[in-house]
Amino acid sequence: MGKIAFVFSGQGAQYSGMGKSLYDMGKGAKELYTQAEKLREGTLRQSFEGTDEELKATENTQPCLYLVELAAAISLNEMGIYADAVAGFSLGEVAALAYAGAYSKLDGFKIVSKRGELMGEAAGKNDTSMAAVLRLDSKTVEETAKHFQKLYAVNFNCPGQTVVSGLKASFPAFEGAVKELGGRCVPLAVSAAFHSPFMQEASEKFYEYLKDMSFEKTSVPVYANYTAKPYEEDVASMLRNQMRSPVRWQETIENMIADGYTDFIEVGAGKMLCGLIKKISKEANVYAVDSEQSLIETVKAVKDDA
Repeated sequence: MGKIAFVFSGQGAQYSGMGKSLYDMGKGAKELYTQAEKLREGTLRQSFEGTDEELKATENTQPCLYLVELAAAISLNEMGIYADAVAGFSLGEVAALAYAGAYSKLDGFKIVSKRGELMGEAAGKNDTSMAAVLRLDSKTVEETAKHFQKLYAVNFNCPGQTVVSGLKASFPAFEGAVKELGGRCVPLAVSAAFHSPFMQEASEKFYEYLKDMSFEKTSVPVYANYTAKPYEEDVASMLRNQMRSPVRWQETIENMIADGYTDFIEVGAGKMLCGLIKKISKEANVYAVDSEQSLIETVKAVKDDA
């Protein structure tokens, strides 16, 4: 086995009940949820009982996903599995930084709650949406989007999958153009045009919130969406830029593989990142943890391969 990376899920992976079995196991995960509930009352109910519509609201999605991601990472640590490096997809980067010690897990919860609040406010100012474009290369998607009003290629996920973000009114004609090119659009379960210029104002407000905070040197490398390389310094500026800029996920994973990371454990809701990573590299080993059962299975598989 080579080096292990934890990868933290992004928005759109949420589902009602996520994290409940990890919480019920007790120990670190339960303590994390208990402390977070004191800071933001109602988070446990939203995580464990919230409707799809409630969890789709950005101000709810982000803090709830943050908790299940760190609960999974904490549970892995308690069973002897640790990350040699981390990366997070969009909001997952906030959890990745917390895991690596850039700030405390509870400070990270405050940060992600503020991020969700600001992005939720931005969502209400324009009628926007996001969709994944499948079966086309990223350059074709990027060039095609430029021909439509306020549409932007924003997430470069893996070969044959690029996410476009922007005005909802522009999507029907864009989807038609994509179909003519041999591609297909899949709407995403998010409430705004993330990682696009529509997040400019929110990103500046986020920076104002972050800039006076103190950040620590991370214990393991944290690969950034904005650069596809490990953080060096100025966490506040990087998180601001990340909010309004594309997620360079394929490049990030390629760089991590080049740096010797062979085993990727997705921590958080779903298995979306596992699927992307396997499309980027068939040789990569992928695992996912979002429940007690998947935790047990992953720990066994990783230890058997060691």
